[in-house]
Amino acid sequence: MATTPTNSPSLTSTQTTFLAIAATLWIIWGLVHAFAGVMTILADPATGFRNIADAVDPAVLAMDYPDAVGAVLNQHGWNLLWGGVVTIIGAVLVWRRNLTAVWVTAMVGGLLDVGYFLFLDLGGYVRFVPGTIMTLFSATAILLSGWVWLAHRRA
Repeated sequence: MATTPTNSPSLTSTQTTFLAIAATLWIIWGLVHAFAGVMTILADPATGFRNIADAVDPAVLAMDYPDAVGAVLNQHGWNLLWGGVVTIIGAVLVWRRNLTAVWVTAMVGGLLDVGYFLFLDLGGYVRFVPGTIMTLFSATAILLSGWVWLAHRRA
């Protein structure tokens, strides 16, 4: 018989389902971003930029970048990696119905995606898959889990 963790509030079956869907979306999002972070760190700067700005003509990005540019790109990769890992951990806690994790996970994953949306999506530098899809995953996870959080807060 499954038990509700002691730190978890009593939730309806719909709310539990919404949290499970949100957690699943966050796990996928986290895995994609952690992988992208590792691949960015391991790549040379030209390849890293081509992988991120995948809607840009690769010839435009093919050049010998200064070491400082590579360092900034590696720092971006590191942020993708830790953001993905933290989001995966948060997703597990959301799955277990921890409503505090709803906030933390939304802040980490959501704010990373706000920057992506503002600077890459709106700039037209990326393709719909995988980047924009991941933004839709995070937005959906935030809406579903946020609804549960608000509904529980009002109860």
